[in-house]
Amino acid sequence: MDDIDVFAHSATIGSAPLGPSRRQYANAAAIVATAIEPQALLHRLLDIERHFGRVRRGRAWQARTLDLDILMWSGGIWADDDLAIPHPALRFRNFVLTPAAMIAPDWRDPVTSLTVRQLQSRFNRPKPLDPE
Repeated sequence: MDDIDVFAHSATIGSAPLGPSRRQYANAAAIVATAIEPQALLHRLLDIERHFGRVRRGRAWQARTLDLDILMWSGGIWADDDLAIPHPALRFRNFVLTPAAMIAPDWRDPVTSLTVRQLQSRFNRPKPLDPE
């Protein structure tokens, strides 16, 4: 892909599935540079998923060979009928934030103004003890 340059990529981490799948998933993040607008980049990522055998059947949480998402964009916030940047679930998924924090800890979520490191650290805080 001559029009997409990968500047950094994280280590791959394993995670339990969300939903009914029983397999472990491998998760990683990358920083890329491209002149492609977000909507066109989304279509390119969907083409790559299909190339790797992903078939979308309209059911959420189904097992898949590859799932590529645009988490954040240097242009800040983007939204249309098919795409929302930052990714709507970014702040709530440690399996996304951990690899992202490996390569872009100081990037700021344009919605909360928190850094990726700050968002990810919420998953590592000790939980309060139950007062029972």
